[in-house]
Amino acid sequence: MDNAPLTEPPVAGPEADTLLGALERNRRTFAWKCAGLDSAGLNKQHPPSTVTLGGLLKHLALVEDEYFTRRLLGKELGAPWDAVDWDADPDWEWHSAADDSPEELMQLWQAAVERSRATVAEVLANGGVDQLAQWKSRAGQSPNLRHILVDLIEEYARHTGHADLIRESIDGLTGEDAPR
Repeated sequence: MDNAPLTEPPVAGPEADTLLGALERNRRTFAWKCAGLDSAGLNKQHPPSTVTLGGLLKHLALVEDEYFTRRLLGKELGAPWDAVDWDADPDWEWHSAADDSPEELMQLWQAAVERSRATVAEVLANGGVDQLAQWKSRAGQSPNLRHILVDLIEEYARHTGHADLIRESIDGLTGEDAPR
């Protein structure tokens, strides 16, 4: 695997490339659903849900950092996550997204994705997807990189579905394949 992110899972490739390709396809589609919108667009809700595209951007930035920085590497999260009182507002990323500009939200998400890509590349350079994360669950178990990648694919697939419905309600944009 080279350093450029995959855009699709290979038809018959190695496991790591297949997982990373599926994750990248979901990231690309999600980015397309959020692209080109102003603050009003990123803050639009699709009732009865209160989910917004801006909230999704900030939430997925947090998820990227949580899974690949805290769980995989065992490191503390940096800004903006380290300054949040999560006990006072466990859904802070969803609530605070409305205060951020479209550029800030997209940059936050893109930076988290780039950190994740670099982390995964570094970990894979030292072994395969069976490597255990530094984080341990309450039961004392550590997920392997494979498990973390599958979790992220699932998280993106779920939220890209939300993004698809919200974006269609804003300007009619539909489809599942982002332009390349």
